[in-house]
Amino acid sequence: MTTTTTNLGAGSEDRVMATAQQILKSLNTPKEVREDMLLIFSSFDNRLSNITDLINENSDSAGVRFDAAEKVILQWDSSSSSSNADASRHSLPWEDSPDEAAEYLSAVDEILHLVADMSIRSDNKIMDRAETAIQMAMSRLEDEFRLVLIRNTVPLDSERLYGSIRRVSLSFAANDGEIGEEFESFAEVDSERGCFHERGPSFGDDLCVDLINPDAVMELKEIADRMINAGYEKECVQAYSNVRRDALDECLVILGVEKFSIEEVQKIEWKALDEKMKKWIQAVKITVRVLLNGEKRLCDQIFNGSNSIKEICFNETAKGCVMQLLNFGEAVAIGKRSSEKLFRILDMYDVLADALLEFEMMFTDEYMCTEAKGVLAGLGDAAKGTFLEFENAVKNEASKKPMQNGEIHPLTRYVMNYVKLLVDYSETLNSLLENDEDEADGLKSEDGELETMTPFAKRLLLLISSLESNLEEKSKLYEDGALHCIFLMNNNLYIVQKVKDSELRKLLGDNWVRKRRGSIRQYATSYLRTCWTKALHCLKDEGIGGSSNNASKVALKERFKSFNACFEDIYRIQTGWKVPDPQLREELRISISEKVIPAYRSFMGRFGSQLESGRHAGKYIKYTPEDLENYLLDLFEGSPLVLHHMRRKST
Repeated sequence: MTTTTTNLGAGSEDRVMATAQQILKSLNTPKEVREDMLLIFSSFDNRLSNITDLINENSDSAGVRFDAAEKVILQWDSSSSSSNADASRHSLPWEDSPDEAAEYLSAVDEILHLVADMSIRSDNKIMDRAETAIQMAMSRLEDEFRLVLIRNTVPLDSERLYGSIRRVSLSFAANDGEIGEEFESFAEVDSERGCFHERGPSFGDDLCVDLINPDAVMELKEIADRMINAGYEKECVQAYSNVRRDALDECLVILGVEKFSIEEVQKIEWKALDEKMKKWIQAVKITVRVLLNGEKRLCDQIFNGSNSIKEICFNETAKGCVMQLLNFGEAVAIGKRSSEKLFRILDMYDVLADALLEFEMMFTDEYMCTEAKGVLAGLGDAAKGTFLEFENAVKNEASKKPMQNGEIHPLTRYVMNYVKLLVDYSETLNSLLENDEDEADGLKSEDGELETMTPFAKRLLLLISSLESNLEEKSKLYEDGALHCIFLMNNNLYIVQKVKDSELRKLLGDNWVRKRRGSIRQYATSYLRTCWTKALHCLKDEGIGGSSNNASKVALKERFKSFNACFEDIYRIQTGWKVPDPQLREELRISISEKVIPAYRSFMGRFGSQLESGRHAGKYIKYTPEDLENYLLDLFEGSPLVLHHMRRKST
């Protein structure tokens, strides 16, 4: 086969030379081997005979480029022996002179490129200088990276965040000290005094804050890219996580979260602890929704060239503040249990349960998720245990001082306001109590609907049954049987109203409400029988001498005197009794009126004329039926009226 040489022309020769030069650059071989290969190349065609010169030209060009890049790096090194005034500078002017910063980064790129290209590797002296220059540059860039992070950290605007919080507040006032310490915090709401339970903050979907000045993010990325390319990713991650960890710690301080040991938390008085628990709840939501999401986004922007570095950086940065929050949660979970803490503990449980879902998406470090799950389980056990202890406290509350006017007992107010608020946590409590249904077994014979009720509803039924039993025992403290009935009517009606007018009705059912209303009617019947039987007995015909015409005046006078004395005694006492519910108060007055007024009017109609014609008739027939009806309006107002008020009213 004949080999022919073709004249390719000047342009083709240039292309051949360029190709040869590229081959030289790509050769990862010792100098001696390259020279041997060049001799082989040159034997193919005389147009490649000058390729040997490319070795020297390439080496000379790389040296010039290296010298220029090294000079830029040295002039910014404060430890350099250079006499250049710039050597005393401590920071590159990133904001003031971006051109100089760009020049420095270009110099770093040049040296890294030359080293990676192997074009200077044959010269050990230059390689030593290159390594020194890279070390200097990386030290400088690490410092710059840290300074840019610090200078451009955006302080947390807590006022703006709190302005974005939607609060749900439920309130009740303190009781009057009539019951034990277990029940000191909650009673009826009134307009003048009250303590508030806030369910905690929630945010709008559009809430987003900058943790770093957005203009600095690109500068940080430029530096991070060079450090990672140079193999200094560990130093870069450490610098980033140190600065951002301190920034997140400062954010927790701004949010009011302090560092406490478990022992310190357990020594804090309840009122102070309550405030710290509220701040913790807010801080967890803000940390997860705002800070950690922002930190994750920031890591993605700065270290978007490496998933592993992004993950390591975020994990190292966030670990400190998350562990501080978890430590407080653990301290609360193992602390002393008391009923007043239950709502806060449930709030903490709910917010951490939501946060755990975010943690599992954010953290690749399984340790963090495991720790969060452990604290969540501890808070769940604390909430469940506190609720069960509350049940026992209601059952065993043994205050012996009766309510003087038969009014609603503070225990009733406390328990019903308490359980009314607990309904907001039905889902959480159902989850926590689902494996503890044996406690409600004693209720099965009482209500056939139990099998369709949720675990929480069963526990509420058990709790309210315990309250009713306790109130029944307390009613026995009253010597007056009528007041016993008034007390039970007041308290049972209060319970029914709290159930009927809230979400409790859905849990306990309409049948439960109907049964309790029936009980209240029975108490009302017992009251009428106990209280008014004696007065009504005075208005009967028996024992007064036959027909109206033949009735003994002596017996009639005695009957009217007895009725007057009985009615006045009831009036004197029962105007001091209290029936707070206006509808029940009116129904009682109507019931009394329907029994007493017709009987009195009938008695007067039959026998009154025999006394009215005699002397001192007003001494015996003191009241008309209308007078009595007016006096009944004063009953159950809680303000005892003196007897002369009746006389003045009748005149």
